[in-house]
Amino acid sequence: MSDKHYATVAVTGVTGALGSRIAVRLADRGVPQLLVGRSPDRMPDLPGAQRRGPAGYGDASAMREALEGASTLILVSGHRTGRRLEEHATAVEAAIAVGVDRVLYVSLVGASPTATYLNARDQWLTEQFLAGAGIRHTVLRAGFYTSTPAALADNGFVVSGPASTGRAAFATHEDIADVITAVTLDERPRSEHDGAILEITGPEALTLHEAVTRIATATGRPYRFEPETLEQAFSRRWREGMSGEQIETWISWYQAIEKGEISSVTDVVPRLTGSPATPISDAAWWPSPNTARGTP
Repeated sequence: MSDKHYATVAVTGVTGALGSRIAVRLADRGVPQLLVGRSPDRMPDLPGAQRRGPAGYGDASAMREALEGASTLILVSGHRTGRRLEEHATAVEAAIAVGVDRVLYVSLVGASPTATYLNARDQWLTEQFLAGAGIRHTVLRAGFYTSTPAALADNGFVVSGPASTGRAAFATHEDIADVITAVTLDERPRSEHDGAILEITGPEALTLHEAVTRIATATGRPYRFEPETLEQAFSRRWREGMSGEQIETWISWYQAIEKGEISSVTDVVPRLTGSPATPISDAAWWPSPNTARGTP
């Protein structure tokens, strides 16, 4: 624990894999925190942390109450609801209303108005809102998670999707959390991170076949990747009971990889953390098959 006295940080998404890791790192550094979310009873019990809520992003009054006393807000993107921009904007406006000085927004690598991955389009909209909101902010674009292919596997450890030659620079939750923590702890009145877009990636761009093969080696489980056509990908997911929105979102994830939209490798992890980005083979955590959000 550091002897330095930090200002209070509000952290959202702490019941999820990324937000929880950020909160633990900040607690280890002695940073006072407000853990904000819809389910306070599910939030971790951390030293120096207060549980605030229930507060959903779209509930302006609840968010203002939950964020009262914070200096920095770490806004981990919410789930795709069709109103993600409106919900994020409400949370940011609530933060401004109660005197929050800075917003660190967790977006996605490849965010743009024409991104193939549908979630990345939503993220770009929030980035644009922040740019004009009149508050100090940093956009932290997280790479596709190293753990996602394992979570997408079926019970036979097969990962299937419409991508064969495209590449992605998969990033671990740990590396992403380390970068966000480093930016959070930089409390200078002015920072080179103000207004910046930081793209957090792994150390190399891999095809899904390469990534899944390395996951198999790391876990000792028989993961394998089988490419599908778009028609096969749609039909299989429809038979499995996915909704049209879920099908569209997941197919767009594979297609973003196939089109090379998330293949760039950056130096953000080593530059901000002082340690090299973690290879997929050395990831610290692997989810069980069939646990990706939206899978049956």
